[in-house]
Amino acid sequence: MSIQEKGNISIHTENIFPIIKKFLYSDNEIFLRELVSNAIDAVQKIKRLASLGQFNGEVGAPLVKVAVDKDAKTITISDNGLGMTAEEIKKYINQVAFSGASEFVEKFKDAKDANEIIGKFGLGFYSAFMVADLVEIQTLSYQDGAEPARWVCDGSTEFEITEGTKTTRGTDIILHVNKDSEEFLAESKLQEILNKYAKFLPVPIKFGTKTESVEDGTDEEGKTKYKDVEVDNIINTTNPIWTKAPADLSDEDYLKFYRELYPFSEEPLFWIHLNVDYPFNLTGVLYFPKLKNDFEMQRNKIKLYSRQVFITDEVKDIVPEFLMLLHGVIDSPDIPLNVSRSFLQADSNVKKINNYITKKVADKLSELFAKDRKAYEDKWKDIGLFVKYGMISEEKFYDKAKDFALVGNTKNELYTLPEYKEKVTALQTDKNGNVVYLYTNDAAKQDAFIQSANKKDYDVLVLDSPIDNHFINQLEQKLEKTSIKRVDSSVVDKLIEKDEQNEHVLSEDQVKEVTAIFEKAITKPGMHVEVVALHPDELPVTITMDEFMRRMKDMAAMGGGMSFYGQMPDNYKVAINGNHKLVGKILNAEGEEQQNLAKQAVDLALLAQGMLTGAELTAFVSRSVELI
Repeated sequence: MSIQEKGNISIHTENIFPIIKKFLYSDNEIFLRELVSNAIDAVQKIKRLASLGQFNGEVGAPLVKVAVDKDAKTITISDNGLGMTAEEIKKYINQVAFSGASEFVEKFKDAKDANEIIGKFGLGFYSAFMVADLVEIQTLSYQDGAEPARWVCDGSTEFEITEGTKTTRGTDIILHVNKDSEEFLAESKLQEILNKYAKFLPVPIKFGTKTESVEDGTDEEGKTKYKDVEVDNIINTTNPIWTKAPADLSDEDYLKFYRELYPFSEEPLFWIHLNVDYPFNLTGVLYFPKLKNDFEMQRNKIKLYSRQVFITDEVKDIVPEFLMLLHGVIDSPDIPLNVSRSFLQADSNVKKINNYITKKVADKLSELFAKDRKAYEDKWKDIGLFVKYGMISEEKFYDKAKDFALVGNTKNELYTLPEYKEKVTALQTDKNGNVVYLYTNDAAKQDAFIQSANKKDYDVLVLDSPIDNHFINQLEQKLEKTSIKRVDSSVVDKLIEKDEQNEHVLSEDQVKEVTAIFEKAITKPGMHVEVVALHPDELPVTITMDEFMRRMKDMAAMGGGMSFYGQMPDNYKVAINGNHKLVGKILNAEGEEQQNLAKQAVDLALLAQGMLTGAELTAFVSRSVELI
């Protein structure tokens, strides 16, 4: 074998290999993605040349093969694509890859992320040196009369090109795996990497063989017999559903694909097929998963591809924050994948894609709502959390969602926001002209308050999801002259203040006396007594926390930046219904009996709010037994 040429790759490159090894080391499995992607490009190019009439030979069935030889410690990636001549090797492997070498070294000596480098300077091929200390290329070009060529390099800047031994068109890249990377000689490891990066590549990728059971006639009883056969282990689906037209797909196709992506998940509620070619290219399918009410943030469930090559499932900047709850696939050749995250955030295509996806999701929800409201309402339990999250975090989404977002009341009725306003305006407008929405975040615990409201024909919404605090704040900002109060934040007459007031049956002196009796009966800190005139049927003592104060504390507990409120002591109002006959009875009692009755009434109110515990609860039970 005569050596045709020896040489140095470039005068600037002494420091390039250490950089590749150092930076890409944490993510060294990428070498396989890069080399398989290059092989696929070569196969697709020969098909293209044939279709343009620039190649008249036999194209053959397109195929990329990955093979491992544990004894020789090699991994070989082969394709039946274009192939290269010795001249092309010099051009593409030696010069192009390193034409930006000095700029590369300058720019990336501080890089942190492998994706910042790969592909940026045509360095995909050189990722081979992350795992190999010797890389060999054997190739035969499609051109008439081309000679096979061999290139070899040991990771220094020296290479040699000699005559090759390949007899069929295409390229073999042979990696002589280094000592540190022998984990990649395990078939299971390579299979895992191929499953991750190459599962949907557009050309079949063969990785060894597998045993399959096939039908083999019938036995004497007429039962089907089976036999085991060795077949090629093709690891990819070359036409995944996002590359097809929605009209050609059935619901079962979408569900089958979902199961392939997320084998152990519940079935999705519905999905959106993305397909846009202007002003950027984007395809994909996004699925709405069933969300549990505890808001488990299943992020990183959307996989990002570029021309069917898996890139990442960190899609934070491409997909709006609230859509991170979705599952599925996005494929776009227009996203700059090989640059740093800060660049990704600033990229205008990313912003456009982000806006487009938000719009598509809003359009889909709007269409579902308009087409079959009943079915939409049935799904609301699962999608409500997601829609509210979107409304809180994306202005554009709020503008669309306000027409299909639903709120539900304690009677399990669902209304759109405009419908609900219309429903409650007549009865629930206070003396200042503000419409007051009442809500509960725990219908069982706040039942007494709900019943008081219902007696006045007030409606009570159920807002009990983890983000409803934020949703309520947003609605108050957006809805004109509307305030939203939790049903236990005050006595019913004070929740929606009207002009007409109940008459007080107590004199001023009696009000002072009742106040003093109850202040003495209360031992808990932060309790402020107020005697109010309510309907005689209302409870004698009601304990509430102011709406604003409680909301701020709730948000502080959720980490909403209100930590100042979280440190403030709890403050409660103790409303004594002066018109209740028990209050008259307490006024007429004396000494110990008076104190016991007052204490009993306060403890009942604490019990109703779940605030009576420990020794106080034990004392209350004993006192109750005596009173009976």
